[in-house]
Amino acid sequence: MSNTYFQFKQFTIHQGECAMKVSTDACIQGAWAQVPSGCKRILDVGCGTGLLALMLAQRFSNCIIDAIEIDERAAAQAKRNVAESIFAKQISILHADALSYSFEHTYDFIICNPPFFSNSLKGPNNNRNLARHQQELTLSTLFTLFQKNTSSTAQVCILLPVDEFATFEHIASTHNWFVNKKLFIKPMDSKTANRVVAICSSVNTDCDQHELVIYNAAHAYTPLCKELLAPYYLHL
Repeated sequence: MSNTYFQFKQFTIHQGECAMKVSTDACIQGAWAQVPSGCKRILDVGCGTGLLALMLAQRFSNCIIDAIEIDERAAAQAKRNVAESIFAKQISILHADALSYSFEHTYDFIICNPPFFSNSLKGPNNNRNLARHQQELTLSTLFTLFQKNTSSTAQVCILLPVDEFATFEHIASTHNWFVNKKLFIKPMDSKTANRVVAICSSVNTDCDQHELVIYNAAHAYTPLCKELLAPYYLHL
C-alpha cells in the first residue's frame, strides 16, 4: 500500500503528503467499528489521510464527522480526499492540535488510530515520528482528551498494539471506563495477535471478544477478513 493513492469503492485516498499511509489494520478498524444507537456526532482524532472518517461516513450517513490532524500537510491532503468524495458535506477536517483545540461540541463516538510506539527509537523523518510515536500525545493524555470531549453515553474506538493496549486499558479502568468489545488482529493463524481494536465507554458491560486472522498460508485474505473489508475494497 505504498502508492500515492489508494482507490476504495466509494472514495479515493491520496496519501503522498502523509507520513502514515493506508494500512490494513486501519481499514479493519474502520470497517469493524460500530457507532452507538442514536449517534449524531463523531470525532476522528489524528485523522491522517481522512481514511477512518470516510469509512465511517460511508456506513453512517446520519452522523456528522469532525476529523482533526496536527500535521499541516496531512490535514491538507485529508481535506482534498474529503472534498473529492461524495461525503464532503458530512465531514469537516480541522488542522489543529487535538490536545489544545476547543471543540464546539461533545461527541457520541470517537475513533482514533493513535501513535503506536512509546519506547522505541525514532527515525529521521519528523512527520513520520509524530504520526508513529507517542510524544505529547501519550496514552494518558489521549484518554483525558476522550473524557473531555465525549457525552455521557459515548463510546471510543481505538487501535493499538497488544502491549500498548494493555496500558491503555489500565488507564481507562482507573477512571471507571470499561472495554465493551475487543478484536484481536492476527497477521496469520500461526502468529500471535499483534493489534487490538477495542470499543470503550463508561458503561460496564461484559466484554465481547473476537479474533480476526488477516492472511491464510498463501498470504491471501481469509474469508472473514474479505467479508469485513468487502464494502470498501475494490479487489479482494
